[in-house]
Amino acid sequence: MAKEIPDLVVQERAGTGKGAARAARRAGMVPGVVYGGDAEPLAIQVPFNELLKKLKAGQFKSTLWNLKVEGHDDVRVICRDVQRDVVKDLPTHLDLMRLRRTSKINLYIHVEFINEDKAPGIKKGGMLTVVRPEVELNVTAGDIPEKIVVDLEGLNIGDVITISSVDLPAGSKPVIDRDFVIANIAAPAGLASSDDEEDEEVEATEVEQ
Repeated sequence: MAKEIPDLVVQERAGTGKGAARAARRAGMVPGVVYGGDAEPLAIQVPFNELLKKLKAGQFKSTLWNLKVEGHDDVRVICRDVQRDVVKDLPTHLDLMRLRRTSKINLYIHVEFINEDKAPGIKKGGMLTVVRPEVELNVTAGDIPEKIVVDLEGLNIGDVITISSVDLPAGSKPVIDRDFVIANIAAPAGLASSDDEEDEEVEATEVEQ
């Protein structure tokens, strides 16, 4: 199932150039431009507060958006740049690029863990420690996976789940070119300290002998 693509609602902006951009900012808007996709560039503006909220939510530049502009067909875009005020660090301009359905892009995909009740390590009191709740994958714009599924069935305390041990959605691959850790099943604190005490007792016995 493809991941639902969030909407980015903007307005078409009349005029281009610095004067028009300043006028947009005075009106509480952030000016921008949409380019690419074998179509003419389109001058746009987005309400400042709406854009700031999305930027604070994180991963704005690695999210595929469904761009909605009144009078134009919806199009999929990705943000290529957000210019900011050098003093206030607030957005002053954004560049959006149109994408074809066959375009390859890097996006963060949510990781879902299943069958915790079938993991012996968790039944023994082990804790699932999630290192990466999302993984950056190179995917096709027209077929974005909704999630990555990690099956915990049969895993014991001390087991580590790496990206190479997970079945990735068809047509996608990790952006990081190495076998990195997604999660592990750690021993509960009590068990870990008990093991340490046993090790110390064994070492003390060996010294006495």
